[in-house]
Formats: sequence, structure tokens, C-alpha cells
Amino acid sequence: MTKKVNPTYSAPALEKGLDIIELLSQHDIGLTQSEIARALNRSVGEIFRMLMVLQERGYVAQDPVSDRYLLTTFVFEIAHRIPIVGRLTAAAEPKMRELTRVTNQSVHLAILSGDGILVVGQTNSPGNNVLSVRLGAKIELWEASSGRVIMAYLPKADVAQLMKDVPVPSDSKASQIIAELEQIKATGLEVRDSFVVRGVVNISVPIFDHAGHATAALTIPHIERFGDQVTFEDCKNALVETAGKISKSLGGSY
Repeated sequence: MTKKVNPTYSAPALEKGLDIIELLSQHDIGLTQSEIARALNRSVGEIFRMLMVLQERGYVAQDPVSDRYLLTTFVFEIAHRIPIVGRLTAAAEPKMRELTRVTNQSVHLAILSGDGILVVGQTNSPGNNVLSVRLGAKIELWEASSGRVIMAYLPKADVAQLMKDVPVPSDSKASQIIAELEQIKATGLEVRDSFVVRGVVNISVPIFDHAGHATAALTIPHIERFGDQVTFEDCKNALVETAGKISKSLGGSY
């Protein structure tokens, strides 16, 4: 959970509620009231009152068997009410489904979100062997082709600021990353080995809005299967074509 060291304004009750939401977002099976209290160094009474309000508002639900509290999908629903996310996913989802059908590869849609990448759309391949990125996942900026593709089209000043806010990995150099971003912009896409899964090759392309900004990235984490009928080059071309269609739906050009 991200907290300001010296906040200008303080709203303790709001902070407690947000702390609970952020904590529960990290636990798939939820937490009990006492576990939440211990994790946040709060009293059980404080946590109980906050949980009751969050439950009444629909943000959390209590499992009647385990008594654990879990986040509901309400937070996800609110996120999709944000105009850019709603428009983006509405334009992209049917085209992503068609892309997975044609390529037999999974695909995900991501946007820049603070100091990382947020996956706002994800479609699995129709085959039996699936590699996918979880919808709603927040990925570190420097471990995602999606982020690099979007950053390649940002103004240099914005990239420099991101590098200050999110330091590059110790085994990388800022100058090297800048050169790679320039290459991505020159070619219009990135093809590289996955940062996190061996044997997977990322193919990532930008999505442009009506103002010509790279508002998102569409990525295939490509896996090679024995007997594949669709070549890697076919997948790359299909991804580029799909990104172009989504961009046009948003009023952008490709």
C-alpha cells in the first residue's frame, strides 16, 4: 500500500477504509477481521466499523463459511466507469475475441497507471493450452512490454519523469532503455522475450486515441505449440491489424 510520508491533509477514517481495500486486493481468499486488524496495526473495533460500512456500500463481502472478507467486483465495475477505460474496453473486447480465435493465442490490453501497468482487458485463447495475464493485474513498469510500447510514444520529458519516479532495474541503464524506446517507436511495436516467463515472446503494439496519443497497448504473450498452424509472423500481423481497428474505433489512426 502506498502512503504519503507527510500528507498535507489527513482523513483517518477514509485512510482506514482505503487501507482495507488495498490489503484485501492482495489476498485471493480474503482475510478475517482479526487478520486485517493485525496487518494494518489497528484495533478489531476500528476494523469492524470500517468493514460494516464497506460491506453496506458493496465493496466487500463476508464469506458465511470462513468468515473471511473479500473484495467484490464493485471496485472493478467502478474502474470501468472511467470514460477512457469504458470506451477502450468496449471498442477492444470483440476485436480481441476475434484475434484469439484467429491466432489461438491469448491477448491482453493494458494502460499506464501510476508507477505501473494495469491490465484492463484480457481474452484467453480457445485452445487447451493457455497462457494469460490476470485481468486487473498491476505489473511493474519495467517488466512489461505494454509499458515500454506506451512510453515509446510519450514526450521525452514525461519519460524522464517516469524514470525518476520508477527507477530502472539495477541491471539496466537509462540510456539503453531510451534507445530501445526509440527503436520501438521506429518499428511501431516490440517483439522480445518475456520479462517473467521463459520461452514466451511478447508481441506488443500501441493503441492510439483521437488525439494521436498511445493510450494503451495490446499484447500477445506468444507461446509456441507443436503443430501450430498459425506462424509467429501471422500472429504479429494479426495483432497489428487488430490494434489498428481498435485505434480507428477510438477515432485514432494507425
